[in-house]
Amino acid sequence: MFTSHKPAPDDAWDGIVEDKSRGMLDGANMYHFVKVRRTDGQCVKVRVDRALWKSVAVGDRIVKEPGSAPVKA
Repeated sequence: MFTSHKPAPDDAWDGIVEDKSRGMLDGANMYHFVKVRRTDGQCVKVRVDRALWKSVAVGDRIVKEPGSAPVKA
């Protein structure tokens, strides 16, 4: 069983990027992840698109609003 790290459309959170990673989990597609320390103290691994992954660095703030993808703040 695998866990999808893709955020749900109705999720809302913000936090600081602690780590970046990527991998070919299925052997054919490259997936990009960021480890985010949310403002409530919880640490989560979130799948993001390539453009956001390339634009963020450790220490940057990311915001996820309901109905949209995570963005750099």
